[in-house]
Amino acid sequence: MSTYLSFDIGGTKVASGFVTLPQPLNGEQEPVVTNRCEIPTEASRGGDDLKARIVALAAQQLERASAEGIAIAGIGIAAAGVPDSETGVIVSATDILPGWRGQHIYDAFAEITDLPVRMIGDVGAHGLGEASYGAGRNSDVVLSIGVGTGIGGAIVMHGELFTGAHGVAGHAGHVPSALGQGFLCSCGTREGHIEPVASGTGLKDLYNHRCEELSAADKPAPVSSGAEVASRAAAGEQLACSVLADSAHALGECIGGMGNLIDPDVIVISGSVVKAGALWWDALRAGFTDSALALVKPTPLVEGELGGDAPLIGAAAAIDRYVRANHMEPSKA
Repeated sequence: MSTYLSFDIGGTKVASGFVTLPQPLNGEQEPVVTNRCEIPTEASRGGDDLKARIVALAAQQLERASAEGIAIAGIGIAAAGVPDSETGVIVSATDILPGWRGQHIYDAFAEITDLPVRMIGDVGAHGLGEASYGAGRNSDVVLSIGVGTGIGGAIVMHGELFTGAHGVAGHAGHVPSALGQGFLCSCGTREGHIEPVASGTGLKDLYNHRCEELSAADKPAPVSSGAEVASRAAAGEQLACSVLADSAHALGECIGGMGNLIDPDVIVISGSVVKAGALWWDALRAGFTDSALALVKPTPLVEGELGGDAPLIGAAAAIDRYVRANHMEPSKA
């Protein structure tokens, strides 16, 4: 077994941990995550500051590993934005992380360690983790969809993350949906993407929009989160039930289209919104069935198994593949 130092860099926090992977890949044993810690992203302080604090955290984690006699074989990074895995540069990032675009991550880590480093996108890492060791293990083609604050995706083929010609393959939230028409997407369009009406934030916005269309006598108080929509639906509120069902059905239709294009063995759905309950899942599967081709309809839609550890495990899987592909015999844990 090999142990890697992993990072999950998000808009709210940066998580880190030691991930010990079983060998061979996709064996019966499960990965183990230890020495978890995190720091706030504090995005407003800028990309330079964030990079410096991540490297400082890495130095602390490597010191901890040395003190505990843990041999670290490499460093895996799941990064927000669109990273270039070959150069270690963040080639694109949204305004959620100002100054993150253009950061040279590999160069920064080289100042503190000679260990090999591999960086992939955070949503891609989540998908790679689930495909390798979670709900998609032992499947050749896995489509992973994350439905949380936003919506992202990853395509894993025969154990390898498919990133596309420009590193943006898997942006599942930015596919067309009539339900999203007029709602502002995080990518800047109002032309009808699924993310602004089916993510956690989208559920809130869709609910509050429909609230405004009701008469004063029938109008409930607005919600502050998608979780509140799910809670009201569970209590039987008609508006919340219709919003949850319409949103999930539209997302299911989009996933059906993705299934038609990719033809995966399994579709893994993860993120906070998957906890919305049976109404959400039933509508999601109904939308998928309505949209999927006959040969794609039987494709199972399953809930992810790794939870918050998925990006850390996926980042470790990425560096493990890199180490082995380049004949760098990993240290044994």
